[in-house]
Amino acid sequence: MKSDRLLSILLLLQTRGRVPARELADRLEVSVRTIYRDIEALSASGVPVYAERGRHGGIELLAGFRTDVTGLTADESRALFILAAQGAHAALGLDAALGSALRKVMAALPAPHRPAAEVTSRRILVDATRWKGGPSPAVDLDTLQDAVFADRRLRLRYRHSGDREPRTYTVDPYGLVSKAGVWYLVADRRARPQLFRADRVHSAKALDDPVRRRPGVELSDAWEVLRRQVEERPGGLDVTVRVRRDRLDMFLRLNASALAELPEDDGESPWVTARLSYGFVSEVRQLLAFSDRVEVLSPPEARAELRAAVASVTDLYQRVSAPSE
Repeated sequence: MKSDRLLSILLLLQTRGRVPARELADRLEVSVRTIYRDIEALSASGVPVYAERGRHGGIELLAGFRTDVTGLTADESRALFILAAQGAHAALGLDAALGSALRKVMAALPAPHRPAAEVTSRRILVDATRWKGGPSPAVDLDTLQDAVFADRRLRLRYRHSGDREPRTYTVDPYGLVSKAGVWYLVADRRARPQLFRADRVHSAKALDDPVRRRPGVELSDAWEVLRRQVEERPGGLDVTVRVRRDRLDMFLRLNASALAELPEDDGESPWVTARLSYGFVSEVRQLLAFSDRVEVLSPPEARAELRAAVASVTDLYQRVSAPSE
C-alpha cells in the first residue's frame, strides 16, 4: 500500500540520512519514478524532504527533523517478539540489551497491538539448535565481534577439520553468521570469501590495519556464495537405499540434510526406497547405525565401502584376545 511505502521511506531516511533514489526503489521494489512521486507526496503533507541530483546526490530529510511514529502493524509487532533465536544474543552478550529493547518497543506500540505482541512472546519460541547435538564447544566471540564492528583485519590461529595443528591466517571479516546454532566468521582471505567455524578458532587478534573488503560486497552476498559452495559442492555421490518401514521415521530425521528427495511410500510394502546425496563415498558409513534395517542398493562403490567397513570392524573384534581363564 502507498501509505506503508511512504512511511517506510520516511523511516529509512530518518535512519540512514541521504539515500540514493535507486536504492530506495530497489529496497521497496518499485520504480525510481514512483519513489520521486512518493517524495512529492511526503513534501506536500509537510515532511521536509528534498532530493539532490548528481553523482553524490540522493534523497534526504531536513537536518533535525524527527518523527516518533513507529508505523508498526499488528503482524510487524508480533514478528518483533519472535525474532530472538535462543542462544544467539547470549553468545554476543546482548541478551540483556535485547530484553530492554523489546520492553521499549512494547511501550512504544500502539495500544491495540500490545496484547497480541505480549501473547506472541509467550506462545512462540524459536530454538535454533539441533536435537541431541551434544555439548557445544566453548566459543569466544568477543575478539571476532570487536573486529567486525571496528572494521579491522584479523589474524587467526585456526584448526581445520582433520588437522592436528592450527594454521595462521590474516583475513578481512564481513561479519558473523549463526547457522543452526553454530557460529561462523565470514571473511575474505586474499580477496576470496572463506568460512571459518568459530569453535575452531584457537586465537584471534584484531590488527591495526583497516579491513579490505571487496567493493560492493556485503555480508549477505559473501554468505550466499559460501552457502552455495557447501550445499552444491561438486563431486557428490547419489546413493539409493531401501529402509524398513519400522525405522523410516528415524531414518528421515537423522538423514534430513542428505535426502535428495522425499521417498515414495505406498503405505503397504515393508521396505521404502529413498535417495541420498553425499559429498564423499565414506559418508555412507553412517548408515551402519541402522544395521540390517537399511540396505544400500546403488552405486556399487557405496556397497563396497560398507563391506569394507564391516570387514574392518569384524577383524578388529576377532583380533581381541580371549579373556584368560
